[in-house]
Amino acid sequence: QVQLVESGGGLVQAGDSLRLSCAASGRTFSRYNMGWFRQAPGKEREFVATISWSGGSTYYGDSVKGRFTISRDNAKNTVYLQMNSLKAEDTAVYYCAAASTSPGLRSYEYEYWGQGTQVTVST
Repeated sequence: QVQLVESGGGLVQAGDSLRLSCAASGRTFSRYNMGWFRQAPGKEREFVATISWSGGSTYYGDSVKGRFTISRDNAKNTVYLQMNSLKAEDTAVYYCAAASTSPGLRSYEYEYWGQGTQVTVST
């Protein structure tokens, strides 16, 4: 089993930056591909970013390209999402997830999920 706990969410102003963290415990963290998703009220869960086991490959959803950066520190069993130039449209609950195989852009490809952390961007 893998347990994931997100942290770092909060209330920020448009244009500000925020870094989310996801701490993992359980099975070997470095063997999992990791992803971030978000869900705003009344909307479907949206793919944000994913990172490979080694951290050498990343992929981002179109709405966050150029603004968000996903990274991981396997020694700390932690994955991060650095969010810059935040916009009101980024307001959502953000979830981290883990997959034991190479995931695509769909949430069902991820096996384990955190509880989510809320990000609210005011204008």
